[in-house]
Amino acid sequence: MAQDPQRPVANAKRTVFFVSDRTGITAETLGHSLLTQFDATFEHVTLPFVDSPERAYLAIQQIEEANLANGERSIVFSTVIDDQVRAILRSANAVVFDFFETFIEPLEQELKLPSSHMVGRSHGLVDNTMYDVRIDAMNYALNHDDGVRTHLYSQADVILVGVSRTGKTPSCIYLALQYGVYAANYPLTEDDLEEGGLPKALEPYRNKLYGLTIQPQRLVQIRNERRPNSRYSSIRQCQYEIARAEALFKKENIPFVDTTTMSIEEIATTIMHERKIKRRVL
Repeated sequence: MAQDPQRPVANAKRTVFFVSDRTGITAETLGHSLLTQFDATFEHVTLPFVDSPERAYLAIQQIEEANLANGERSIVFSTVIDDQVRAILRSANAVVFDFFETFIEPLEQELKLPSSHMVGRSHGLVDNTMYDVRIDAMNYALNHDDGVRTHLYSQADVILVGVSRTGKTPSCIYLALQYGVYAANYPLTEDDLEEGGLPKALEPYRNKLYGLTIQPQRLVQIRNERRPNSRYSSIRQCQYEIARAEALFKKENIPFVDTTTMSIEEIATTIMHERKIKRRVL
């Protein structure tokens, strides 16, 4: 039986383009959120800094090449602001989701105000203070990683606690960049776990502590990437450390979360919500 040329092939790969006149982060975030609702195969391509007609036409060329390679129309998520560039992108042989048209134009009508149409406004180019806050928070996270420095924990908004490789460092960096939060982290060593009490360096900051844990099997996988076939990455060692850490959290009334199936974004949001931390940047 011949394949209907108008009917998509089941499970055919689609290329998804995230097109932006800046970094593409907003287009990626919104687009990824929508795509997670579909059990399909996607190839992701980000096209940042599409801020001129010339670059828009180059983007269309890439889109049409992907169409030809896949035998399916591509999907485009766009956060481009310039009207001329947007018009060019809409002419592509693709399913184009123009977030500016979807959200900004209805807001203009409701507020009875024109938007600024200013490229880069959401990324701190207008308010240098927000940029400085992110950099300061990032420097704090890097300088207070893995318990190297503890004398400035009084400045921390939150101190993440957990055994090695439970996601403390990336969570701190994300909290700094996304929210401007001063996040430090302290790794629980074998000595800490054997003593069974809160390390002395953390005692004065109980109200800032938040624990991260993980399933032992997942911890084995992560640690094997770093030190394969070692005691550090053995299932027995991972089970021991996780059990002792969770017992410590419960004993000391430290809130904690299992990060096994969570993204860094989800971990950070959970910490912000449960610790009621105020963000410094929007």
